[in-house]
Amino acid sequence: MNMLHRYRTVYTTGAFDPFHFGHLNILRRARKIAGTLIVGVSTDELIRQVKGREPFMSLEHRMEIISELRCVDKVVAQVDKNKQRVVDEFGIDAIVVGSDWRGRYPTVTCEVIYFDYTDGISSSMIREGLDARDAL
Repeated sequence: MNMLHRYRTVYTTGAFDPFHFGHLNILRRARKIAGTLIVGVSTDELIRQVKGREPFMSLEHRMEIISELRCVDKVVAQVDKNKQRVVDEFGIDAIVVGSDWRGRYPTVTCEVIYFDYTDGISSSMIREGLDARDAL
């Protein structure tokens, strides 16, 4: 089945803190199935609340990075985890999330598509590597 632009409006979200090649892979794959790709970037407050840590980069900087990607049509701040509100507000046809959410993603009135992550890279790995380097 040809998945090219299968959905009118696709949404995906993340902290992107810091942004890395794995994020780019997911956004590129989402773009292939989307007429319009909207990306939610977690606010600094949401990162503190959900992840229990300070953001590595500010929301402004993270949103600017995402907005400069040619595969992204629109960037919005993700202020909470209420995905149905976003579906309703932007007329989302499908949400793209990482495969680790399979079986535990909240119910929404659009299709949820699970993509595998890129092996060997994550924001946590980058932060841990920087912390280890700083400890030297």
